[in-house]
Amino acid sequence: MFPTPAYAQAASAAAPAGPEVIMMQLLPLVMILVVFYFLLIRPQQKRMKQHTEMLSAIRRGDTVITSGGIIGKVTKVADDELTVEIAPNVAVRVVKSTVSQVQGKSEPVVANDAKS
Repeated sequence: MFPTPAYAQAASAAAPAGPEVIMMQLLPLVMILVVFYFLLIRPQQKRMKQHTEMLSAIRRGDTVITSGGIIGKVTKVADDELTVEIAPNVAVRVVKSTVSQVQGKSEPVVANDAKS
């Protein structure tokens, strides 16, 4: 009914920690870091590189989608911003980094002079 008293035990001699013991303790940590690198860090760096290349390839006439959901045609490209026409005679300036997708590349303009 009453708990038995706990008596202190004599301290046993600690086993010396050799290099193999330290390696076995660090191995799980190293493995976790390797998994994080290949599953999280490396793919994110690859995605960022592709996005940067896409932004540098934007030209006048491309159809773009911004991260806010605006779809429009690029009318002017500056260093870090674009002028996008979202409706006839309605143009907005957007920061280049907010472009999430280039939907269609521009095609050469066909002259409407020729009568068929």
